[in-house]
Amino acid sequence: MNLLITGHHLDLTPALRQYVEEKVTRLTRHFDQVIEIEVILAIEGTADKDRRQRAEINLRVKGDVLHAESEAQGLYAAIDTVVEKLDRQIARHKGKVQHHQNVPAKHYLQP
Repeated sequence: MNLLITGHHLDLTPALRQYVEEKVTRLTRHFDQVIEIEVILAIEGTADKDRRQRAEINLRVKGDVLHAESEAQGLYAAIDTVVEKLDRQIARHKGKVQHHQNVPAKHYLQP
């Protein structure tokens, strides 16, 4: 699993990098076929001060790319929210993959 962490308009501190790594390992708990995780952390200059911090994650799994993003007042809160969103997406994706593996091929050919 490759992990790429990028910061836009902010400096990535070792504490922030460690926090992201700890949260991202939670995503691989349910589904171990993760190829790459790309995390983008940004501070935007929007007029709305409550939603300046943004976290975005692109998660590449075999045959699909899962994407989630979140905006919050604090960067740590945005990271927590985006990880929760991706956790639900991974659970849904895993259910689809496991369901299709158990269905016989003859069911796909029926009109």
